[in-house]
Amino acid sequence: MTTEARAVSELLNADQQTILQDWIAAQLASASMRSELLSRQDLQDQSRKFLDAFRLAVEQGGLDSTAPSYTTVCQILEEMSAARARQGYNPVETAMFVFSLKQPIFSRLRGRYTSDGEVLASIVWEVTLLLDRLGLYTTEVYQKAREQVIIRQQQELLELSTPVIRLWDGVLALPLIGTLDSSRTQVVMESLLQRIVETGAPLAIIDITGVPTVDTLTAQHLLKTVAAARLMGADCIISGIRPQIAQTIVHLGVELGDVVTKASLADAFAIALRRSGLTVQKLKDNGVAPRRSVRADEEDE
Repeated sequence: MTTEARAVSELLNADQQTILQDWIAAQLASASMRSELLSRQDLQDQSRKFLDAFRLAVEQGGLDSTAPSYTTVCQILEEMSAARARQGYNPVETAMFVFSLKQPIFSRLRGRYTSDGEVLASIVWEVTLLLDRLGLYTTEVYQKAREQVIIRQQQELLELSTPVIRLWDGVLALPLIGTLDSSRTQVVMESLLQRIVETGAPLAIIDITGVPTVDTLTAQHLLKTVAAARLMGADCIISGIRPQIAQTIVHLGVELGDVVTKASLADAFAIALRRSGLTVQKLKDNGVAPRRSVRADEEDE
């Protein structure tokens, strides 16, 4: 163990409690303290747990953060950083958990080595390097945790943006809004196929009214979805074909084959009802406002 490491180890063993108290006080007074996200008790528990592990790591492995003795220290920082990333902290606020430990340690080092400035400077430099490395480590973990949160939220948004609606017995509708890329196509396909399996519906309407533009790739994604549904025993109708989309499809030379297309969801729904042996008709006028009802094809009474 180096002279610097021995000095820090002795300091932590002798003054751990006072260092902990000053460290917690500094964090509570810092602008990075988010009392609405982290309670005072949780902060105290995190700080005490980290300082215990840090003291043992220095005692056993010196001031080398890559030493095996720092495994527990890194695990604590990983848990803390990931938790704060989920809670809404930013990277600077997360890293300040480690950086704010410098002041309590340096204050006591100055008290011990007031008469030997050269030794004090050497110890302070080594401790600074160690805590900086640990602080940067929290930032790395934070960024990875935030990326995971963002990916999960994007996946959830994709699932929410592709609801499969049951319009009638045996008729499903899949309204699409926004750009249809490869990743979203996979979610769309999985959602539709799952609902076909659950309901046994033989008909599905894919409504693209909310899709701003249709290019060759988008058309291919639609055709793949239709083909997958047919393999599951369901036929598809594409609705929401606006004039500009129709012109684009013709201009691109995209062949939709025998896929039925309609301008509106209502038109597609009417076709789906007819294929199901159902019609829509008004009730006889009996003095009240006419209503629309759906009934099986049969002779009028």
